[in-house]
Amino acid sequence: MQIGVSNFNVEQIKRAQKIAPVTSLQPPYSLLNRKVEAEILPYCHEQNIGVINYSPMSSGLLTGKMTAERIQAMPADDWRKRSPNFKEPKLSANLKLVELLREVGKDFGVEPGVVAIAWTLENPAITAAIVGGRRPDQVEGIIAAADFRLNPGAKERISNFLAETVS
Repeated sequence: MQIGVSNFNVEQIKRAQKIAPVTSLQPPYSLLNRKVEAEILPYCHEQNIGVINYSPMSSGLLTGKMTAERIQAMPADDWRKRSPNFKEPKLSANLKLVELLREVGKDFGVEPGVVAIAWTLENPAITAAIVGGRRPDQVEGIIAAADFRLNPGAKERISNFLAETVS
């Protein structure tokens, strides 16, 4: 028997490991949600636990398709309207990050979402990323993430931006 878990912290993974080997973890992880970097990803890497992150494009925010106007026009019951990443003061900084991702992607002919996905895959603890789309054209826009890798200059630009802007 093997166990796959979702949204577990290190303590919960250790408890599950007493029952059977944990072979897979599924946490949220993106440029805007890096909480798992401090403890969870290093533990999984050390324990050889595969990590399949979800929401690498931050629920659509990092796709390059979101604007302040589009977010404002979302239905009142869309949970993203209540999410701090989709509201000020974070929204402006997040949209600036999207513009940086667009600039980086432009050099390689890929969309901002592809850059966002590739950034998560750069972490050695990440095995794969779960990406989603509601329509076939959305999938076509991000399929390049399967092969795209960031070069050192692009990684540095993104890291510098994150250090200065996004908390």
